[in-house]
Amino acid sequence: MYNGIGLQTARGSGTNGYAQSNTFFVKPRSTAGGGPGGRHRPLPLDAAGADGGGVRKPNKEILEHDRKRQVEVKLLVLTVALEEHGYTEDEIEERVAEARKAAEAEAAAAVAAEEVGIGPGAGRSPLPGRGYGSVGVI
Repeated sequence: MYNGIGLQTARGSGTNGYAQSNTFFVKPRSTAGGGPGGRHRPLPLDAAGADGGGVRKPNKEILEHDRKRQVEVKLLVLTVALEEHGYTEDEIEERVAEARKAAEAEAAAAVAAEEVGIGPGAGRSPLPGRGYGSVGVI
């Protein structure tokens, strides 16, 4: 036994009596009564959001990068499809360039719509059929 921790004797326990802490246990983050920064250390405003709540806004740079990746995936699928149909490289480049302009304009319009608050991600309501209210249990 060390500082009152562990077994008084290892006899009959099937172990050597050595007590270890569980390093894989992650303490839950709660904002009431302490939170991650402790009771006397509140979260910085940029990490907690402007109102100090626990929900942060998504990073715009990451969202923009994801949109660009989606555009490139669509263009790659188009390129492969055109190659399978037997188009020449010049025709494929022209069609991909036209499709890229259209897809980038569409992505820019989606970004502008989300900033205004009318896009698919803005003001999203919870999915139907989720939670206890739809089951009848209140």
